[in-house]
Amino acid sequence: MIALRSAKEIAAMRKAGLVVWRALALARSMVRPGVTTGEIDKAVERFFAAQGVQPLFKGVPGKVPYPAVTCISVNEEVVHGIPGPRKLKPGDIVSIDTGCRAGGWCGDAAATFILEPVPERVRLLVQVTRDVLRLAIRLLREKSYWSEVAAEMERFVKQHGFSVVEAFVGHGIGRNMHEDPQVPNFVSDLLRRGGDFRIQPGLVIAVEPMVNMGSKRVRLMPDYWTQVTADGLPSAHFEHTIAITGDGPVVLTAGPRGELDFEPSDPDEARAISETADQLRLPRKEQSGQP
Repeated sequence: MIALRSAKEIAAMRKAGLVVWRALALARSMVRPGVTTGEIDKAVERFFAAQGVQPLFKGVPGKVPYPAVTCISVNEEVVHGIPGPRKLKPGDIVSIDTGCRAGGWCGDAAATFILEPVPERVRLLVQVTRDVLRLAIRLLREKSYWSEVAAEMERFVKQHGFSVVEAFVGHGIGRNMHEDPQVPNFVSDLLRRGGDFRIQPGLVIAVEPMVNMGSKRVRLMPDYWTQVTADGLPSAHFEHTIAITGDGPVVLTAGPRGELDFEPSDPDEARAISETADQLRLPRKEQSGQP
């Protein structure tokens, strides 16, 4: 059942969303050659601890409980990449997904960052994935049902010659990270069979397009978590937590000035995040590897 949230509850969720935005801005500031994915994860974990919030990802049940507070997926990795000793290098694209619970309410967001130089087609993949999320945010103001938004998202991606991942979808979010409804980025069988839902005030959803350069198919790696493209081509991932209010959609995981990207527009905020990254970075010997 879909839970519709009050204005007071949505305001409480904004607090978690802003912590998530700052965590991803911190992670973005660390994405550079030679930095390990484990270093980024540990910095975000320490940031969450300093903020007094609960990471959502660490300990999620599975064959192996998820061991980190972020998912960091590089190049052909689609989602759920486990941070570890892998060093980033020029030419990588790096998708970072994280979430937290603050005051009993959840926020969840993701973005893909580029380590230049990359081929133009890879840059376009990241741009299209970013833009299709922005398209969805705009359409949430104009459409009445999610299927209408999903159809436009799918059409936009395919117009650029890319494919929408269908194995994973967005989700409702509130007291828990994953709630009803399922939020596919394409017109799924579920939507066709009556799983569609109205876009109405109080709805809070995490919209997260995952877009592959080639085939939409994915496969699971032996670590039981990391999903990679079946054809080995790159993938990109963006996500925001969005509430529908009487005034339209509100991005709860945007920055303090409404930034949809995880780059501060305020110089003081940018400086504070850079200083936080320096303070939270751990010596290499303290970084944990993959399980």
